[in-house]
Amino acid sequence: MKFKDMPYERIDFEKAKEELAGLLQALKEAKSGEEQFEIHKKYYALTDRVSTQATLCSIRHSIDTTDKFYQEEQDYYDQETPAYSNLCVAYQKELFASPYREVLEEKIGPVAFKNIEIAMKSVSDEVIPLMQEENALVTEYEKLLAGAKIEWEGETLNLSLLTPYLKSKDREVRRKAFEKQNEFFLSIEEKLDELYDKLVKNRTLQAEKLGFETYTPLGYLRMQRNCYGRKEVENLRRQVKEVFVPFAESLYERRQQRLGLSHMTYSDEQVYGPEGSPSPKGTPEEILAAGQQMYEELSPETKEFFDFMMENELLDVFGRKTKAVGGYMTYLPDYKAPFIFANFNGTSGDVDVMTHECGHAFQGYLAASDPIREHADIGMETAEIHSMSMEFFTEPWYHLFFDKDTTEDYTRMHLEEAVMFVPYGCMVDEFQHEVYDHPEMSPKERKEVWKKLEKIYKPHMDYDGLPFFEKGCFWQKQHHIYSFPLYYIDYVIAQLCAFEYKAWMDKDYKRAWESYLKLCRMSASKFHTELLKEAGIDSPFADGTIGKIVENLEKEV
Repeated sequence: MKFKDMPYERIDFEKAKEELAGLLQALKEAKSGEEQFEIHKKYYALTDRVSTQATLCSIRHSIDTTDKFYQEEQDYYDQETPAYSNLCVAYQKELFASPYREVLEEKIGPVAFKNIEIAMKSVSDEVIPLMQEENALVTEYEKLLAGAKIEWEGETLNLSLLTPYLKSKDREVRRKAFEKQNEFFLSIEEKLDELYDKLVKNRTLQAEKLGFETYTPLGYLRMQRNCYGRKEVENLRRQVKEVFVPFAESLYERRQQRLGLSHMTYSDEQVYGPEGSPSPKGTPEEILAAGQQMYEELSPETKEFFDFMMENELLDVFGRKTKAVGGYMTYLPDYKAPFIFANFNGTSGDVDVMTHECGHAFQGYLAASDPIREHADIGMETAEIHSMSMEFFTEPWYHLFFDKDTTEDYTRMHLEEAVMFVPYGCMVDEFQHEVYDHPEMSPKERKEVWKKLEKIYKPHMDYDGLPFFEKGCFWQKQHHIYSFPLYYIDYVIAQLCAFEYKAWMDKDYKRAWESYLKLCRMSASKFHTELLKEAGIDSPFADGTIGKIVENLEKEV
């Protein structure tokens, strides 16, 4: 079914909770594991129905943040979802304690039961009001950024539509665009401080009510980290500081030389070379058509997937002034349909979205054929491998999106910026650990922490008089920090794994692709560390792995 024809109907949560309570009672009264498994299928039919309608609402709200109907619907879900989610956990507790656990575990796997155990520790009725407040604060933050109105040469732009000017090959245009962006963020700085302060205090109080000293361990549970913890993450960051930061800094120096500058500022480093960054050819429609050709040629599986996406209009990628910022992939379980949201703006980021979000969507499309619903509950550190690796697997088709003389530049820039991302991603993660370890910090103290970390992870950085950024506020435009706490390190873990796939495909593309398909199809049937082992990828947590990745990358660049 085409996305526009998918009917939306507000979920009556009282009826949903009544139905869920009935399933919970039936589960208690079941006389065998087989009977419980049949009840469990009905449970997932219910939760998929709720998820589908809530997701339809969320997508349509982000497509047009000024649509009053879907704004009110989003407010409704922000308010009602926590209590329903808690009842889902009560059902899962009963499943977890089942006398037929052995039968059930054989059917749905040990990962599912570990995730239930995690969920049981991370919610309670006592924190429902706080979760409701948290949802509302996140929605307010995202609406604040989506509502940006930036005057630019007679036009009014939002943050996404300003992006091409931030990446202009004209240094004066770039500088002017960054000044405009800086002005906007300065105008909302107090509100940003207020919202984040409330979020930190809210999440800390949730953690305390659930028996944790700080939010961090609760955040790890809510990110469904079921086979590694803080110790492993800290070891990864240590290795990045030791071997990846110097490598990334050498690439910044190379970019400075390429630009012909004696000193490079923040606005300068946004472009690849003196002619700017390579831009895709053609209209947004032509980029989608190129994507269809690419996936048709890549493999039978990707052809079937992308044809499905196009036929059912499951990509909304055109930039509009009332759209939310950013890009994402989500899933509509009742239709077995991935959905991609983006803001094409004429920059190379359009191609990044095409390959990255399609990596997520392709895996979601493959997973739809798995009869075990729990296998779709993938940890984000695994999910991001699907997307970031797809960016590299599509490399042979970059010429479809760029002119002949810019294809090579884009290929090099894409790899270079993937390297530059890793230190930044670790910095975001360490910043959040500092914040939640010390929730009493003032907004000013948090900004000082960010400035300190920038000197470690991005020592070259010079904001050249842009006051919002010089005060240590850059993180306030990184919406994950507000909306998805402790998520960002998952991108780093996945990017490091994608670099391993990059080295593999350069040696043997066919075998690397077979491994990638296997990883996608395994979904969450195994723990993350087991998935990597099955796919033939070394864990980035292990000592020495990151050093080997850097050695391979040095040969590439």
